[in-house]
Amino acid sequence: MWEALVELDRSRTRVGDQLVGALREAIGRGRLAPGTRLPSTRDLAADLGVSRGVVVGAYEQLVAEGRLVTRRGFGTTVATLPAPAPPGPPAATAPARSVAPLRPGVPDLGMFPRNAWRRAYERALATALDVDFGYGDAAGVPRLREELAGYLGRVRAALVPADGLIVTAGVTQGLALLSRVLLAEGVRRVAVEDPGPAALRDHLVRLGMEPVAVPVDAAGLDTAALARTGVRAVLLTPAHQFPTGVVLAPRRRAELLAWAGRTDALVVEDDYDAEYRYDRDPVGCLQGLAPERVALVGSVSKVLAPGLRLGWLVAPPAWLDRLRAVKADADNGGPAVEQLAFAEFLAGGGYDRHLRRARRIHRQRRDALVAAVRRHLPYAKIAGIAAGLHLVVELPAEVDDEALAAEARTLGLGPIALSSLRSRPGGPPGLVLGYAPHTTDELTDAVRLLATSRALCHAV
Repeated sequence: MWEALVELDRSRTRVGDQLVGALREAIGRGRLAPGTRLPSTRDLAADLGVSRGVVVGAYEQLVAEGRLVTRRGFGTTVATLPAPAPPGPPAATAPARSVAPLRPGVPDLGMFPRNAWRRAYERALATALDVDFGYGDAAGVPRLREELAGYLGRVRAALVPADGLIVTAGVTQGLALLSRVLLAEGVRRVAVEDPGPAALRDHLVRLGMEPVAVPVDAAGLDTAALARTGVRAVLLTPAHQFPTGVVLAPRRRAELLAWAGRTDALVVEDDYDAEYRYDRDPVGCLQGLAPERVALVGSVSKVLAPGLRLGWLVAPPAWLDRLRAVKADADNGGPAVEQLAFAEFLAGGGYDRHLRRARRIHRQRRDALVAAVRRHLPYAKIAGIAAGLHLVVELPAEVDDEALAAEARTLGLGPIALSSLRSRPGGPPGLVLGYAPHTTDELTDAVRLLATSRALCHAV
């Protein structure tokens, strides 16, 4: 039965991805009805002639998506999904949204741990006090601040008491709060990495700040160039620079913090995807070295989902009161139940378990993308460390990377031109490639398609 239901093409890579797709399709088409009990991982592995680990990974993926349910003593069964709503008129139907292969900056939303999050949410509701539903502390629910402080200290080597942390609606709000305080202090110019995300530079401009580009090289932000700018604030991604993928070198870290001390400057550390390091443990955050000089911003957007709008801002003690005041002005506090649910998720180990699983899957996808680049784009140089949810490939000087990215969009692909992320001209052309939301086979096919583009064929 199972060999007929799950057809595996063993000539292709990543049998586990094929198994997930086959089971997902069987559930979606009703071939596996709600309540159907699936074989044990050992039995199904024997029936299909694959390793047990392949089946365990497939079951974990579908449990996280809410398509399967695992209960002690009952095994694994097909979940009961809500009936689809009747189709409405075409004008009222929202367009389906999908992520183009190779688009960076997007997590795998299908990996969101729905069942574990639902259980955490239910526990939060069951244990919440009446007072938790009132107007609380604008800096965030105390229990979440305590859990986050412990997590950041354990995982990111941060030095932060619970009352030194502000829960935000993502990194975007954290930067908005810092910008308001900086502007009130008369600080308008802020150094940013070059290359760096264009959307972030635009966001700072809308906040009233003036971004000042500082070059990035193989050792990270050029601290000597930073010192020449005369700025009193800098925003950087030291654990995994976007887009180049380099880590701020130890000597540069020391020079950066020494500069901040001499000039009474604020260092804003964007810890956007530091938990994803595949070759070794990630470096500890700068904030843990100089908590009086560094503001640390982060969020769950790359680990769980950006739609949760849950983030944090660890503020230097001298800045805390002013940041708490502007946070109260901004929204008088975020949604309490979601914050309590996240606290439950952290306390129960759900966040750590999900991160371990996501790290394993993303490493497999990165490895597949690297292999595809080496096979189909042999002239490309892969830059940066094995980390994050994207990688950078540098291309021969004859390639127009912006024209290549534009042509890739017509092919249904989503890479970003490296040149488009630079404030100043210069540097090799290249592409920023994302790999988080797609299977290994999809990534391989995407690179194969990219290699056929006219912009590459005419230049190399």
